[in-house]
Amino acid sequence: MTSTATRTDRPTATYARGTRGVHDLVLTSFVAVLLISNIGATKLIQFGPDVAILGFPVLPIITDGGAFLFPLAYLLGDVLAEVYGMRRARRAIVTGFVWAAVMSVTFLVVDAAPPAVDWPNQEAWSAVLGFVPRIVLASLVGFLVGQFLNAWVLVRIKDAFGERRLWVRLVTSTVVGEFADTVLFCTIAFGPLGMWLGGGSIPLPQLVNYIVVGWVYKVLVEVLLLPVTYRLVAAVKRREPDYH
Repeated sequence: MTSTATRTDRPTATYARGTRGVHDLVLTSFVAVLLISNIGATKLIQFGPDVAILGFPVLPIITDGGAFLFPLAYLLGDVLAEVYGMRRARRAIVTGFVWAAVMSVTFLVVDAAPPAVDWPNQEAWSAVLGFVPRIVLASLVGFLVGQFLNAWVLVRIKDAFGERRLWVRLVTSTVVGEFADTVLFCTIAFGPLGMWLGGGSIPLPQLVNYIVVGWVYKVLVEVLLLPVTYRLVAAVKRREPDYH
């Protein structure tokens, strides 16, 4: 006599609709972090003396001002994808993209408007917030591709394993999404992909340094913030009535 066992414990992925909980707070925080980071990214920053190994520059570390806050955009993007699924995450990404574009166009109009006669800061304003096509395009393209990949990878892993192994999908999605984002932003804003918009590019060794440092830094921040991400994900799930 033989018996046939049927598996009933297959992993299931649960998502909230986001209509009665804290989805609005997560979404607005996500967009705010994106906009602030894009403004900060207009400044290149370097730390350390000139150090090269076999002709390749190891120091100084080259990054941009957006690095201080932008990793939080991926943390919040992880929360959106983990708790609300791909549909809500995609909507949040498109919302962030649209408002980043609106911000850029607004800066363009303000920069082009004639300054008051007694206002002495036009050149300083233009230097910091003026419309720079390469920076704007790099930010928008990098964000759009990186965040979509981040959400897609996270949701695919969750669909495969259910609620288990949260750390796997958090880290894996960040590695993929941040790599695409960093490569696109750096090569368009300061590398050969953006030269057709005008201006030159930084030397290839410095560009590689910029990409590698930015990518590794953002991934390390995500890993270090895993305890925070776990608690934030759990808190958001508890506040979504239809999650469980």
